[in-house]
Amino acid sequence: MGNPVVHFEIIGKDGKRSQQFYASLFDWKIDTNNPMDYGMVEREKGNPVSGIGGGVAGYGDEAPTHVTVYVQVPNLEETLRKAESLGGKTVAPPMEVPGGGPTIAQFQDPDGNVIGLIKAGWTPS
Repeated sequence: MGNPVVHFEIIGKDGKRSQQFYASLFDWKIDTNNPMDYGMVEREKGNPVSGIGGGVAGYGDEAPTHVTVYVQVPNLEETLRKAESLGGKTVAPPMEVPGGGPTIAQFQDPDGNVIGLIKAGWTPS
């Protein structure tokens, strides 16, 4: 396998409502104890088929609702350049997530889908 998908994100208008919905629907444990009140979905430790961790949040009416997957890569800038050379477009340059989070970036593929990138080496606490 090439670069793995290591995180997903579900963004709604009302973060608390979305977090309650997905926690109830899928029995997810969602922890919002962080500076951004971002709901981190915990994966089952020690279970290789438990799926990937993710996040559920809401950004109000300022941002559209969306689902994004994050792919782990060794070099964000290099991957963004490659995406652009293949017809993609950078939509979020590399940035560190506040509060000890990963370094991430995002690009848009030629069809308009937004894909996230996470710099290799980060592991959630």
